[in-house]
Amino acid sequence: MKKTPLNQVHRELGARMVDFGGWDMPVQYSGVIDEHQAVREAAGLFDVSHMGEIEVSGSNALAFIQHLTINDASTLIDGQVQYSAMCYPTGGVVDDVTLYRFNASRYLFCVNASNTDKDFAWMEQLLADSAMTDVVLTNRSDEFAQMALQGPKAETILSALTDVALADLVYYHFCEGEVAGVKMIISRTGYTGEDGFELYLPASAAVEIWQQLMTSGAPHGLLPIGLGARDTLRLEKGYALYGHELSQEISPLEAGLAWITKLDKDDFVGKAALVALKAVGVPRRRVGLVMQERGIPREGYPLFVGDREVGVVTSGTMSPTLKIGVALALVEPDVAKAETELEVAVRNRRMVAKVARPPFVK
Repeated sequence: MKKTPLNQVHRELGARMVDFGGWDMPVQYSGVIDEHQAVREAAGLFDVSHMGEIEVSGSNALAFIQHLTINDASTLIDGQVQYSAMCYPTGGVVDDVTLYRFNASRYLFCVNASNTDKDFAWMEQLLADSAMTDVVLTNRSDEFAQMALQGPKAETILSALTDVALADLVYYHFCEGEVAGVKMIISRTGYTGEDGFELYLPASAAVEIWQQLMTSGAPHGLLPIGLGARDTLRLEKGYALYGHELSQEISPLEAGLAWITKLDKDDFVGKAALVALKAVGVPRRRVGLVMQERGIPREGYPLFVGDREVGVVTSGTMSPTLKIGVALALVEPDVAKAETELEVAVRNRRMVAKVARPPFVK
């Protein structure tokens, strides 16, 4: 398995380690519920160094990105971040990504860990097919460590280690600055629904910066957070996860990402298929589910209205905040309206759930 630069730190902290997409990653330290609550109430520190970073540079970088992605990157200004996705010609999703604009000729993609090599190969193929000149693709994933500092105390904790005016750094924007004397990218983004920052730094400085952050955060209740709480946090906010709510077989229109699918921009990979799909109507929609009985809706559980199977759970958990089961699911359009009652087949039982619009926790 691949290891992040913080692998030994996790083991020294007593983390339970698991194979996550070929990476040796911490699933929990003190426990999922404790870690989840720390992020909601104080702050948590995540090692997300397994994520990939791919740079696109050159005078035609924007033109290539516009061809590659479904969102409109031409609206970005320097220092702004955009959530987007790449699609196959069929309309299925290659990956969902965040895109960082440094200037008109330099951009950085953050891509999902298990997709990094696939994404880079896809970009190279499209670039070769496009015959565009002056576009350079660089897979910089091995150069970076990445950490996410998330929670209501995140700004206070990070401010003690940097001269950057964090209060002026608004959501989905970034800057380059120093934290504890190390130059890095400081991005006001995250995957928890809480305020916080994602830090892109040299891999060689990962252990030092982790320790500095933990020391700064100790008086504020900062805890190290594993993949278990990362998943419950994103589920309470209804955020999609590649391989669950998004995949080669699931289009962004089905996945509830029409808001980033700019069908009015110039041609991009997958546009024709998505235009056609919108014209006839999607065969299924992503919805949220809240259990009305005590049970946990797990990935793969089928959904019913009467004897008719109408969909499937794509992600589910027991919400640590709400103390009830919540899920994301793909269902037939006629049962996607909020408050619609469905039955979840939990093992050998049918249990009632209601369709709800995420986020489950405001």
